[in-house]
Amino acid sequence: MSWLTGAAAQRPAYNKMSAMVRQIALRQHTFPQRTMSRTATSDSWLCAFVRMTGDGQQLLQSHGGESLAQFGDIHIARIPLAELGALSREASVTRIEAGSPCKVTMDTVATCMNAHKAYQGEGLPQAYTGKGVVVGVQDIGFDLTHPNFYDRTGSRYRIRALWDQLSTDESTLAVGADYVGQEALLAYRHSRDGNDQTHGTHTTGIAAGSGYNSPYRGMAYESDICLVANATSNNAELIDEADRYKYTYATDALGFKYIFDYAQAHNMPCVASFSEGSHQDFYGDDILYYEVLQSLVGAGRILVASAGNESLSKSFFRKPKDVESDGTFVSPSGGKVFFTLKGTEDFAVRIVGYAAANDTLTVTTHEVLSMPDSLRTDSIGWTNVMMTAYPSAYNPHETVMEVLLADCLSRPISIEVVGKAAEVCFYNSLGYLTTNALNPNLTAGEASHNVLSPGSAPAVICVGASSYRTDIYTHQGEHSIYNMGTQGEWGYYSSVGPTYDERIKPDVLAPGTNVVSSYNSFYIENHPDAWDVQHSVKQLFPFQDRTYAWTYNSGTSMSTPAVAGAIALWLQAKPDLTPSEVRDLLAKTCTHHDPTLDYPNNQYGYGEIDVYHGLLELLGLTAVEGLSTRQPNQVAIMPETGGVKIVFDTIQQHDFTIRVYTANGQLAHTARMQRGQDRYHLSLPGLPRGVYAVQVDTHCKGTTGSQLIRL
Repeated sequence: MSWLTGAAAQRPAYNKMSAMVRQIALRQHTFPQRTMSRTATSDSWLCAFVRMTGDGQQLLQSHGGESLAQFGDIHIARIPLAELGALSREASVTRIEAGSPCKVTMDTVATCMNAHKAYQGEGLPQAYTGKGVVVGVQDIGFDLTHPNFYDRTGSRYRIRALWDQLSTDESTLAVGADYVGQEALLAYRHSRDGNDQTHGTHTTGIAAGSGYNSPYRGMAYESDICLVANATSNNAELIDEADRYKYTYATDALGFKYIFDYAQAHNMPCVASFSEGSHQDFYGDDILYYEVLQSLVGAGRILVASAGNESLSKSFFRKPKDVESDGTFVSPSGGKVFFTLKGTEDFAVRIVGYAAANDTLTVTTHEVLSMPDSLRTDSIGWTNVMMTAYPSAYNPHETVMEVLLADCLSRPISIEVVGKAAEVCFYNSLGYLTTNALNPNLTAGEASHNVLSPGSAPAVICVGASSYRTDIYTHQGEHSIYNMGTQGEWGYYSSVGPTYDERIKPDVLAPGTNVVSSYNSFYIENHPDAWDVQHSVKQLFPFQDRTYAWTYNSGTSMSTPAVAGAIALWLQAKPDLTPSEVRDLLAKTCTHHDPTLDYPNNQYGYGEIDVYHGLLELLGLTAVEGLSTRQPNQVAIMPETGGVKIVFDTIQQHDFTIRVYTANGQLAHTARMQRGQDRYHLSLPGLPRGVYAVQVDTHCKGTTGSQLIRL
């Protein structure tokens, strides 16, 4: 009895912990023989956010830990697992938080985003190619040798640094090691997971690839590249069991800091792209995470993340107040179903397993809250049920219940929310919502509230996907259709808002369906028969001592780096651009596929990004009277010595006018050009070097518009 009393007195302060941290602390507290002394050194530690007052570094050191980064009163800390409970009991510690690692969620892209003339040398100044801007990508599966990460000639290498958080090389970093400079990067060859993953090679190519000897050039093709190879559920097999808690949301935040710190050290603006995410929650695994992200972004530091690909199946329903019950059938994924319920009054969940004699389990939130640690385990037949309840991290007056069904058999299972006094929301995380004739009244569900975190964070520019291309042609001549929408409509898979706390997300859309980009040659070498390798768009091609490919992929993972690359072009025009200014640009310049909708909305955000109109707005030219905000078609306007050259696709049948405006909106030159030619030269003597808008006014609507050039 004395041992039990002593253990209870030293109980961890679970109320200060997020769910993941609480689970770790419970294990440590339940099995004290596994803990270590305070001064012991061990690789078994947790990377977490800790909010504390006073000297946080000293307090962490007293528990054998370390502050890895500090943002006001929030530390990203290394905490020995054995000291987790003791640290939580410190009066100066108010919260310890960590979340599990995320999952990973270019030819026509630039055309759809109206970007070609924003960065092609023949149409717009080289100033809008991403030069002088750092494009950061945190992802998995990097091929550091791919020619897409050189310049277009294959001679100048553009990756500047990589932090591989899974590297086994020694370093002073929290996990893994970093590699800086061409020699070290090319000697390392690929991220540690590069033999089996390729996602990061593809996304980096969309954001910043040069397109080496191909039409598949990325958005900011002259930018510098900084990479972080992080841990996700996709490469978890590379992580030793003793090291698994080193990789959390906090480690991802350190990755973003690494990218922004690199850019700051080189006095360059930066946009970071993150095509990964996890389901949102109500227990607050990302409260401190979101605050840290808010601290990381700012003038010249933009973070872009994917919305997710969760909309092909139902994910949400709401049972209104005064309705006794509503529900759905569920189908497991990997033998499991996981969902979350939220309500303002006590309610019940009814689980029915259908057989010759149905098994029914009905449990109220009050029952779960009254259990030790608010945790209840039960079963229906062979299906194990685990329930936990707690106040919502967003609204303490709302009660949240999480339900995990494990070892689900093939028999049908239904879920009902019961309680006439309560409005209850249902959020699905694992498994599928279905229907069944066994109870035709249980048909609830829609695709909404499924944007992933951290795309759901206020500080992040969240990107959904639009769709254009439906046809896929492989290098083997195979043709297949993957139709997720056409002509710029919302991609049917793209996650939609609102967020769990009812904010509008995503912020913007960009092409994400059937996008062509670079693929990891080491992945191809180790998986030659994989379906994605077979879907490469042209014959494999050599570069130096290896063989490479371009391959199709689809998802918000593809649209996110496209937006990151577009923002890199804007950062080059305005290096101190802020996230709020980016949203303002999106609100003013995005295109709207469906003009009947109000924007922003939870499907399209502000609309699809328009790179050129964003540049016009940044340069203050959208308000110039007489200056078109659209680019002319069927004509190229190019700077040349002493003026500009105008080349039409066809001979002009009518006289036309050219006007030249300065970047501050002043009319600098007007000329009347005679019909009968397809090439014209406009002399502009005496104009100083700088950026100008050239307006072409013809009788043909398609060739009327403005073009930015640098003289």
